Amino acid sequence: MNLLKINRKPVAAGAGMPSPAALSVSPGHVQVGDGYAATYVVCGYPAEVGPAWLDPLLSYPGRVDVAVHLDPVAPQVAAPMLKRQRARLESSRRLDADHGRLGDPMIEAAAADAAELAERVARGAAKLFDVGIYVTIHARTLDDLRAVTAGVRSAAASVLLDLQPATFRHQQGWVATLPIGVDPLRMRRILDTTALAAAFPLASADLAAPAPGLIAAPEGVLYGVNTTSNGVLIWNRWAQDNHNSVVLARSGAGKSYFVKLEVLRNLYQGTTVSVIDPEDEYTPLAAHVGGTVVQLGQPGVRINPLDLPADDRPDTLTRRGLYLHTLISVMLGAPPPPAERAALDRAITATYAAAGINADPATWSKPAPLLRNLAETLAGDDDPAAGQLAARLAPWTVGNFASLFDGPTTTGPGGHLVVWSLRHLPDELRTVGTLLALDSIWSGIDMPGTSGRRRRQLVVVDEAWLLMRDGEGSRFLFRMAKAARKRSAGLCVITQDAADVLSTDLGLAVVSNAATQVLMRQSPQSIDAVSEAFHLTTGESRLLLSAPRGEGLLVAGRARIPFRAVGSAAEHTIAATGFESEVSTQ
Repeated sequence: MNLLKINRKPVAAGAGMPSPAALSVSPGHVQVGDGYAATYVVCGYPAEVGPAWLDPLLSYPGRVDVAVHLDPVAPQVAAPMLKRQRARLESSRRLDADHGRLGDPMIEAAAADAAELAERVARGAAKLFDVGIYVTIHARTLDDLRAVTAGVRSAAASVLLDLQPATFRHQQGWVATLPIGVDPLRMRRILDTTALAAAFPLASADLAAPAPGLIAAPEGVLYGVNTTSNGVLIWNRWAQDNHNSVVLARSGAGKSYFVKLEVLRNLYQGTTVSVIDPEDEYTPLAAHVGGTVVQLGQPGVRINPLDLPADDRPDTLTRRGLYLHTLISVMLGAPPPPAERAALDRAITATYAAAGINADPATWSKPAPLLRNLAETLAGDDDPAAGQLAARLAPWTVGNFASLFDGPTTTGPGGHLVVWSLRHLPDELRTVGTLLALDSIWSGIDMPGTSGRRRRQLVVVDEAWLLMRDGEGSRFLFRMAKAARKRSAGLCVITQDAADVLSTDLGLAVVSNAATQVLMRQSPQSIDAVSEAFHLTTGESRLLLSAPRGEGLLVAGRARIPFRAVGSAAEHTIAATGFESEVSTQ
């Protein structure tokens, strides 16, 4: 039977804030409009609490309002209060001893805690607060209310919090959890500063909201859902100190699925994307959005590394020569000795000169020589070091690896999405193929004189360990990471060999130059290196060891946000491949 029913007249437009049409109060709940609510009071607390001890209530998957009312207790009131409490506890202990009874462990612990607290209050190291914590549970029907209530009380019991219903006082409880700062229930408990501080923040680690009155530009992309607060995680890499990101995860953790969703959502906003794809995972995405796929290793697909970029810099020829030094070092597996480097430098200049290309920009439009022409120049040099270097380059010019370089460049990729597929290259050529693709991408980004008119460009390097295992390749990637921001570009590095990458100075430098860092499930063998590099807490390390597929941790400055990558049904169809099909959609 309803004990109280308050009918409210409809409020005229503009007359005030909207309110429920009716409020019906029963002993076990209140009916607010077309829904039901019940309020519970936190009456029992654990002896010790850890950080975010209210989190099980705050992150419960349902509509649950948690209100904390607190008033400071004046020191002149706190000291006598603690003194009386200690007297009662000591009296109980002495009575037990006088009658020969065993001491109550609860009283013994409470007496020790009271003595410690009194000492800290006396020294000013802690203060006391009069605290009331109330939980209001909302549901559409009474059956739903009972089901949600059982779940909430179970979650509270898991951290030793005792919830008791505010029987006959649910109206006052409902008011106590409204954001108006009123506490009609007045069911309080004394807590000290340490215990109260551990309850904050009153929500899990979400990104900071904009200041009141400011409207943030809708430039971020959806990364997923916060796994502790169920809040939406939207991140804007282009608003950070640099636009680079790194994704570290073991094989099968869902890193490619997450990156494909980010690529797709950046394309929505007009960002140009280039992807280096070792396993043809991004081809369905390119087909869906009308992108271009360059299949390195397929018959007839060739890249000429001696092509000059189409720019008017006075040092373009010199830059191309330095790049050829890097490329040949990667081909040979190590930088050549000084004598061979000197011979190579002479041969590069002579090869371009033989093709009619020199320091005059008017000659740069002529057809570029080929790698085999460079090898022929080296072979014709009288220096023994040049002949030795030409012999070492033979597999790349006339041998088994020559098919990628034995003619002019056959493809000029362009468009909003370009995928460089390495799937058809043999393993021995994949590092070189990655470097060739990166050079072609960077030549399109590093165009002088257009800094104010650049489109944002995202470069994704999947399985970056292919390039980072080579010293010269790592240096190229590092230089690209350092220079990308000034050219409105961002570099996304993805790798599954986290320990190997973090164990080298250049690999660690590439990771350190990424303002956006995403960590997904790690292997036990690499977790120590990852924890040290990213200064993870013990809890964060355990999270990464047991994270389900598709879940991870966004690390950006002081922000540490656990999240789960989610996609719509259409996005999931595009992004999921094989093992990733188990990642949940939302």
